[in-house]
Amino acid sequence: AQVLIVNTCGFLEAAQEESIGALRTLARQKRSDQILIAAGCLAQRDPRALIRRVPGLDGLLGTRRWMEIVALIERLRAGNGREFGRLEMLGDTVIPWDGATPRPAVRNGSAYLKISDGCNAPCAFCTIPSFKGKLRSRPAPAIVSEARALVDQGAQEIILVAQDTTDYGRDLDLRDGLPGLVDEVLLACPDLPWLRLMYAYPGHVSERLIEIMATRPQVCHYLDIPLQHGHPDTLYRMHRPANVDKVLQTIEQLRAAMPDVALRTTFIAGFPGETEEEFEGLLDFTTAISFDKVGVFTYSAEPGTPAAALPAQVPERVKEERRAQVMELQQRISLARNQAQLGRELEVLVEGTDKGLSLGRSYRDAPEVDGLVIVSAVLPVGRIAPVKITGAVEYDLMGEGVGMAAMVGDPDLVLV
Repeated sequence: AQVLIVNTCGFLEAAQEESIGALRTLARQKRSDQILIAAGCLAQRDPRALIRRVPGLDGLLGTRRWMEIVALIERLRAGNGREFGRLEMLGDTVIPWDGATPRPAVRNGSAYLKISDGCNAPCAFCTIPSFKGKLRSRPAPAIVSEARALVDQGAQEIILVAQDTTDYGRDLDLRDGLPGLVDEVLLACPDLPWLRLMYAYPGHVSERLIEIMATRPQVCHYLDIPLQHGHPDTLYRMHRPANVDKVLQTIEQLRAAMPDVALRTTFIAGFPGETEEEFEGLLDFTTAISFDKVGVFTYSAEPGTPAAALPAQVPERVKEERRAQVMELQQRISLARNQAQLGRELEVLVEGTDKGLSLGRSYRDAPEVDGLVIVSAVLPVGRIAPVKITGAVEYDLMGEGVGMAAMVGDPDLVLV
């Protein structure tokens, strides 16, 4: 490689350390003719720390100037020295979304499509607005154009992402803009099999959005709603929507409209001031809703956030114990939800093959964060194939090919 680019994360301390570790490893190994660039959120959030901790770093590129990566590389190759000045600090200059060129990027039939950047939510634990800024929605024509380009590149699945997809268009004077955007994308891409929605903010899941999800066959019956907790007092301190009854009502509406909907959420264990009663409330909430997928993180005190200055910080040992308790509870729930899929025929997007098996995902699984469907057949990577579900464990499903898919399997293969 001539150019080494690490797209860093600045959200949590653990992610920052992982980013810095990757940069330092590359810096130690790089040749004199190679260029090392730190891009993304950590480069935007704390450029001085990167300069100090990564000797050999040649350039920085913040979150708002990624479309200038070629110009930066050209400047570095011209011998203008270490281009640390190219990092845009959070000033008034913002490159507009329509200045960005769509870049089709399909991997194993799947592609992410970012519809907005930045966030207006005031979450007490979150650093994102400090380096991403306020919500900035992409113009719908640019999103639709990129979606069409992704499908032309072979995308079987497009995943709409943002810090809050359900807030899309608010800065463009749109109310409940996501359902209309989904319709526009589907109209332009009638040959797209799957459209997946991620990161829906509690309270922003509208009746119109639920109707669109339920009535448009291309929209996966899957929704990620990061709730962060299940007790109203904890949510109040988090500066999150604390009306738990409203959340329960939304879940009921989703399941009434789509009985097969798969719901994912994330929780934070050990937020400052979390009492035993509040934690028990989280466990009760998890049991009551019975999510298909749950991710749990221990609270990380990020400098500059309101939560970092709160009293009654929870000890690390307690945070880890509480996280483990929620995950143990969710494993039992997840196993039951997976076992309910036995005997069903699911469409599976194949992501890879290994030793006579195919690994893929159904509509119930988002890439990287959810489980897999393990199929006893070698199926075409990047394509969708019918699979009959024959086995289930806590996170993954097992199955066999159906119809033509069954003909490419190994009849002597036994799954244990």
